[in-house]
Amino acid sequence: MLQTSKLISQGKGLAPALLKRGSTVELDWDVRQKSRFDATDSLGRQLGVFLPRGTLVRGGDVLVVEDGSLVQVLAAPQPVLVITADAGHGTPFDLTRAAYHLGNRHVPIELRPDHLKIEPDHVLAEMLRAMHLTVVEAHVAFEPEGGAYAAGGHGHDHAHSTPKPVVIPVVAAPHVHGPGCGHDHGHDHGHGHSH
Repeated sequence: MLQTSKLISQGKGLAPALLKRGSTVELDWDVRQKSRFDATDSLGRQLGVFLPRGTLVRGGDVLVVEDGSLVQVLAAPQPVLVITADAGHGTPFDLTRAAYHLGNRHVPIELRPDHLKIEPDHVLAEMLRAMHLTVVEAHVAFEPEGGAYAAGGHGHDHAHSTPKPVVIPVVAAPHVHGPGCGHDHGHDHGHGHSH
């Protein structure tokens, strides 16, 4: 098995001729969101991929194998739901609202100007249809937003996003009463007060 632990995002800086000479590997989203996985490239070579934790592999990224060869990643077509605004009943804003509701459920979501894509989920499909959106099944590449899933990149680490307030209890110093402290302790010293 050939090890690969380096990824060149979108093959930046690589000559197209170099990429043409290399092999390809087709991976679906389920695999591409893992930082450690095994795969077989277009030449039938077994690859053991060990990337930094939190790395998302995108279609178009290039893996550098330990022997120096390059493997271009292709986003494999997979079942998805394609969500579009209903031209008859709705407005493009419906798509924004749908993205908000899906984001609240922390589902991976591919955002496009004119459509959204999510993994198949009949409960979400029904919710979206009830919001007057068109939901169709398709078999295409899925490239969801990095956001909440990427440890690196532009994501927000939810574990640290809301710092908990630190409560420091304030303990008053003990108050010592001595002679002449001026506090009236309710003792009647016989000053002749008549009640």
